[in-house]
Amino acid sequence: MSKLPPYVTRELIHERLPIIFPEGTTNRNYIIREMAASTIFTMLYIGAVEGEETFIGPVHVYRMTTEQSTLADDESRKDYGKKAMSKGFQPEGKRWYADNTREPIRDETLREGLIQVGAVISKVGLPTTSSRPRYALQKDFAKLFDPDLLDEELDKAIKDWQDKNLSAAARTRISLASRTADENSERVLVTFPNGEARNLSAGLSSIISKAVVEVFAHKFLKRPAVLWLSTSDAKVTFVDDVVAKAIGLDIEADKNLPDVILADLGTPEPLLIFIEVVATDGPISERRKSALYEISDKAGFDRKHIVFVTAYRERQVQPFRKTIPDLAWGSFAWFMSEPEHLIFLSNDDRKLFEF
Repeated sequence: MSKLPPYVTRELIHERLPIIFPEGTTNRNYIIREMAASTIFTMLYIGAVEGEETFIGPVHVYRMTTEQSTLADDESRKDYGKKAMSKGFQPEGKRWYADNTREPIRDETLREGLIQVGAVISKVGLPTTSSRPRYALQKDFAKLFDPDLLDEELDKAIKDWQDKNLSAAARTRISLASRTADENSERVLVTFPNGEARNLSAGLSSIISKAVVEVFAHKFLKRPAVLWLSTSDAKVTFVDDVVAKAIGLDIEADKNLPDVILADLGTPEPLLIFIEVVATDGPISERRKSALYEISDKAGFDRKHIVFVTAYRERQVQPFRKTIPDLAWGSFAWFMSEPEHLIFLSNDDRKLFEF
């Protein structure tokens, strides 16, 4: 094990948290309370910091005692890190928390709190049901609790960390990383605009589909409805026949159907949005566009009320670079890492520049 971080008290951590996380920070109440300070203390105590091979689970936190926490030598700290997961192990002294605090430590403090703001990372590749330790402090965040970092140097370090992690763009990157880390979880729960929820099969395609339904649909449509959603292991995961038939669309399981069909019911004429989700390949190409037009033509839709979208995880990675030459003119590309924006491949023959 590498050298441990400098020893720091829980009280100092608790004192700095409200400064690091100002008013308006996501789930601030979860990440400035004493339980958050206890969790961060335990991570620093055993050296669970990004770049190392040490991680904690909630058990490390709720088994910590006041007496154990005052043992500042490296041997005692490392020993606690190794033994805390052992069945029946309990260090001497007064425990900080009871066993039934496992859930608030895991769900509120870590998953909904510190991970969401980029202060904690979660080990990729572990199933969500695994009890193995998976959490560690982000490296730069851990440095903010160095007891020798004081006054102006501390203020500057906090400001630099906030600029990198608490901006809107940073939160999007963090959210993306968190979702991608869950690719190995057993199922992906997606909530439709009407409040209904469905479990999708695990994997990146399902994660992107979830973002399409929960983020894209609400951001770009006035009154969104999901008419069709399919995954690789179950061709018909969801179909809303009632709404589809009400707007004149007869949906049949067909090889030409896209991954997602949305409708905007808030426009004078319903808008139909065909979406292909690309984890590896399969964008809205000219061939796919023509095949989908056959479906909408058959239903009597005016083509000016049809929209084509290819959804990706992000534009800096291979799937987008690989498929961009195949994207159809007149279609859009959307990225879950940059949800505010769309790329449009214009096929308008009007002059764009006049001199």
